[in-house]
Amino acid sequence: MRLVNATKLKPEIDMIREHYIPFNKEFLLEQQIAAFADDSQKVDDFKKLFDIVEHYYHYESFNLNRNLKQHYALYDPDLSEKEREQFISKSSFPVFKETLLTVLQRGNYYRIDEGTLKDAFKESDLIGLNLAIDFNAFKDYELYARGHHAAKEKVRKFYFWKKEVEIEYYDRVLIYLNYSDADFLTQKKVKLGKMPIDPGSIALKIFKRVPKNDLETIFPNAIPRMSLRDKLLLWVPGLFGGLSLLSAKVIPALINMYDAYQTGETIDLLNSKTSLNQGLIALGILAAYCFRQYNNFINKKIRYSKMLSDSLYFKNVGNNSGAFYSLLNSSEEEALKETILAYTFLHESEKPLTAEELDFQIESWFETKLNTKLDFDVNDALLKLRSIGIGKENNGKWHVVPVKEALVTIDELWDTVFEYNQK
Repeated sequence: MRLVNATKLKPEIDMIREHYIPFNKEFLLEQQIAAFADDSQKVDDFKKLFDIVEHYYHYESFNLNRNLKQHYALYDPDLSEKEREQFISKSSFPVFKETLLTVLQRGNYYRIDEGTLKDAFKESDLIGLNLAIDFNAFKDYELYARGHHAAKEKVRKFYFWKKEVEIEYYDRVLIYLNYSDADFLTQKKVKLGKMPIDPGSIALKIFKRVPKNDLETIFPNAIPRMSLRDKLLLWVPGLFGGLSLLSAKVIPALINMYDAYQTGETIDLLNSKTSLNQGLIALGILAAYCFRQYNNFINKKIRYSKMLSDSLYFKNVGNNSGAFYSLLNSSEEEALKETILAYTFLHESEKPLTAEELDFQIESWFETKLNTKLDFDVNDALLKLRSIGIGKENNGKWHVVPVKEALVTIDELWDTVFEYNQK
């Protein structure tokens, strides 16, 4: 398996704490201004500040979206060959990949490492099937996740018994598939006619609520295979049971009948028929058992197909260029939430704070107030405050400008976006 090294993204963190903030921006804003709710003017100014900051981040997202669409167009499987030809000299794969990683980082997505994916191949929470994936189809592939939760599910363990287990889910998973070109696929004897996508294309898909141990199911070319247990249950009883029955019942009866025929002796039809019937009945029972085991595997495949169908219609959030809107919306919201938190905590502090002090205060507030553990990305939040001119650092300690001044600063920032009317 090959995973591109995404150096600009942080490595996968544990399933307990991550940078993603699992609350919407309106809720967080209301929580922050609750401390001075009795001052209506202050509340109004804060809402104005974050309204204009949100519009500015939306403008940044618009530029990122335009950049993504232009440099992805040459690899977009949803465009016709004639449409893609127009972007031969306009689309750049390195620019597209770098912009995509920037958007994922802003949205607090993290890359799922190879070890986690390998574990998913070994374990299975819901489908109980081994899946085979032909990785020759991909030049490279990556998975990114954001958010997690655990839920109780009833899983069938035996024919009549279901067991309730706790399953870990990723809230969002992006799968990035860079398909190999036609020459390479032909060399690897991949049938191009059965490919669901044009060679050389890049597929992007976002899914919600994906079980951690069933990550492999979101690959489009995952094919169910019999597990070793399924094979043993099918072939061992069939092989050894069939041989023992044949050698104990059927073959001796046939040999006796043949010997009697050769020597001219009288054939004991009653005993021979009884022996043959017993053997054939036992073989029929054995065949029924083998058929039942095979049918169990077929039923698993049907359940897997249904699960994929549910994922397609109910868990799929976006595909290819359509996935950009979901990614950009989440990255825009995460940027605003980090700005809201960093600004208000610094604004309400009686003294400037170091990055570590601010980080501790925000994470402690989430744990005590909202019963949520997260790894707040304080450095990224402070860089955002500095970049829009409302946060300042002096000797390692940070403070923010007053709300009235911050409104003027962001307004001036907007005035410099377009310079057509500048003298």
